[in-house]
Amino acid sequence: MKLRKKVYVGAGSYTISLGTGRKEFDPRKPRPGLEHYIQQAGRGVLAQIPDPGMVDECVISNFMAARFNRQGNLAALMPTIDPALEYKPSTRVEGACGSGGLAVMTGMKSVLADLADIVLVLGVEVQNTVKAIYGADILAGAGHYASQRKNGHAYFFPAFFADRAGAAAAKYGAQKTRAAMTQWFVNAIEAARRCPDAQEYHNTVADLHALGNTPPSPGSFVDHINYYDCSKVSDGAAALLVMSEEGLKKTGIARQDVAQIAGWGTSVANLTELPEDPTRLSTSCSAIGKAYAMAGVGARDLAFAEVHDCFSITGVLMAEATGICGHGEGFDFISSGGTRPDGVLPMNLSGGLIGYGHYTGGTGIRQTADNWKQLTGKANGFQLAIPEKRPYGLVVSMGGNDKTVSAFVLTRA
Repeated sequence: MKLRKKVYVGAGSYTISLGTGRKEFDPRKPRPGLEHYIQQAGRGVLAQIPDPGMVDECVISNFMAARFNRQGNLAALMPTIDPALEYKPSTRVEGACGSGGLAVMTGMKSVLADLADIVLVLGVEVQNTVKAIYGADILAGAGHYASQRKNGHAYFFPAFFADRAGAAAAKYGAQKTRAAMTQWFVNAIEAARRCPDAQEYHNTVADLHALGNTPPSPGSFVDHINYYDCSKVSDGAAALLVMSEEGLKKTGIARQDVAQIAGWGTSVANLTELPEDPTRLSTSCSAIGKAYAMAGVGARDLAFAEVHDCFSITGVLMAEATGICGHGEGFDFISSGGTRPDGVLPMNLSGGLIGYGHYTGGTGIRQTADNWKQLTGKANGFQLAIPEKRPYGLVVSMGGNDKTVSAFVLTRA
């Protein structure tokens, strides 16, 4: 099935990813809240069009503001961006860490249904409001809390993905698994150093391999992964416009300054069940396959990809899920440089969740904005040369333990 009409994304804007690693971050001092980030990202988008009143509809994605910030009804915060958004339709969507991908999909559906020509899509999360151990409990809501939390690890989601790393080590060898996970970490930090908004932009550690090879500390953390294998606790927001052809004309944005959604796929698996094979991201494979089929492309047609790497093992398994390498081949593929900027399929060029940061409700939109930047030549500092014969980028936005996944193939308009 093809999209019934063309859908574009553009005018992207995102904030810095604030948290440990940024020089501006001080946990002892008051920090910006939800409204600050919503307004900063939203106004960054609206500044790129002639009239904020052109926006027909708003979508905001967020995972756990009701617990991190004791704030619900986030859709009604969108008018704080600009008075022109007062009384516009506004919807809040949630799909754990995949909330941002669902927001892009929601905006796209309104455009396809002829209900809107210009949709402002924004994702936000402010997570540095509680200690890490309490945050781990809040984020456990991305799994099935009733059946899994009580007997789960104190660091609930790190333990889930540590189990995946342990299963990979048992299947493919501990040395091969560790080498790939360390290389993924190194790639992420090196990429973040090229993106001024990234949480690890200020990282100056000389020997990243040694840092990435830090042995796990099961007594204080979890088995099989270390702290450096994990994405960051982050505050921030990302936003962009989803537009029809008519919307593009209204804004006056040049066609070379937007990207087109060529294909999309969303897949959801049973939240109450653990993965049948921990060494596979089967739901991600399903969503990516749908996006490829709609776009009429495959992994070898991509110039780059933005994939969900909540942990380094997730990044390795995501490489396999894209189809650029086979099941079990991702470890050697990563270790040999397959996802580096000069590799077969460059991934996460601004650092991904580990390097750039992971403000959960906004990550999928930040990934989409980075795709837009790459395809339009706006990725200052981390721009890739896009081959004429492969003008495609991939976004994979994942929620939970590979339970809610949206994938998008974008191309030059």
